Amino acid sequence: MRFIDEAVVTVKAGDGGNGIASFRREKYVPRGGPDGGDGGSGGDVYVIASDNTNTLVDYRYTRRYDAMRGENGHSRNCSGKGSDEILLPVPIGTTIIDTETDEVIGDLIEIDQKILVAKGGDGGLGNTHFKSSTNQAPRKATSGFEGELKVLKFELKVVADVGLVGLPNAGKSTFIRQVSAATPKVADYPFTTLVPNLGVVDIGRHRSFVMADIPGLIEGASEGAGLGIRFLKHVARTRRLLHLVDIKPIDGSDPVHNAKVIFNELERFSPELANLPQILVLNKIDQVIDESELNELCTHIVAELGWTGIVFRTSTLTGEGVDAVKYHLMNEIERERERELEDPIFADAQKERFERLEVEVRRNTEAQREAYRAARKAQREGIDLDDDSDDDDHDVEVVYVP
Repeated sequence: MRFIDEAVVTVKAGDGGNGIASFRREKYVPRGGPDGGDGGSGGDVYVIASDNTNTLVDYRYTRRYDAMRGENGHSRNCSGKGSDEILLPVPIGTTIIDTETDEVIGDLIEIDQKILVAKGGDGGLGNTHFKSSTNQAPRKATSGFEGELKVLKFELKVVADVGLVGLPNAGKSTFIRQVSAATPKVADYPFTTLVPNLGVVDIGRHRSFVMADIPGLIEGASEGAGLGIRFLKHVARTRRLLHLVDIKPIDGSDPVHNAKVIFNELERFSPELANLPQILVLNKIDQVIDESELNELCTHIVAELGWTGIVFRTSTLTGEGVDAVKYHLMNEIERERERELEDPIFADAQKERFERLEVEVRRNTEAQREAYRAARKAQREGIDLDDDSDDDDHDVEVVYVP
């Protein structure tokens, strides 16, 4: 299957049916008068959040959706039939944007949440409406109104409370497998994960939260290196960032430098995103057998980073320390949810923060895409590229085997 998190579609609501000019014709009823009916309303177009899909791939193949127009009016004061609405199902977490105005029409974050995106046209009026004492036989009827035509952009962002970030091979996929039923691919080479993975972390009766494993960032990602920041927007809805650092990288790299790479890329991509509450997880402690050496290494990493926040030590391979992380996250998230319910001011501040984050992430993602296209254009003008490399569409489709 394909994981598609962006799609542009054209939607056209149905036009209204025309009203008609008609006169009553019955035996023994002279001068029956006007009896033209109104036209029916055109069909509306709605977008609805569905839990039966987790990708926008269908909208890459069918890019236009038209609702039916309303029926024309009939004689004997019979109105035309209105057309049925059409529903476009999208995954939960989809944002709908009007490409012409760049306005966010809606954000679908709950199952069966439905948003009107194109209003059908009203039906025209039959000549019955134009009868008066001075105009007993009006021959005037009006046409139906046109339905709305819009070009929409669907942006899917996974709905998660916690986002996992870290360099490739830091152990994020193994971590989410430990704490949830998610089964992302795990291997001993970088970029094993090519699409975001969601997992529900179940703590106990009626206690759970959603965690998202975001494909690994690398140095220069904010400028398009590697997978770039293509999937970084998926952490825009999270309450916490869980930053996993491999304390003993297999390539011999410096874990302090690796951690700073992630900090820098988050800051360069979105300062608002970098300000989300973060928890540092020093992972793969099973690779250091000596306890004193482990303590020294972890202390060194924390000191060099100047980290003053919360730190955990884990081994996602053995599961050591993982429970402590998930219980801490659950407690933090529950406290935040309760405060939002009890404190309207805090709830409004949270809402404004996420709205700012959404805007910033969207703007920066589009800016990077435009910069990439400009660079490709300049490259084509200076170098004669073959046809296979001439495609400047940066909307990459990632194919994976689940």
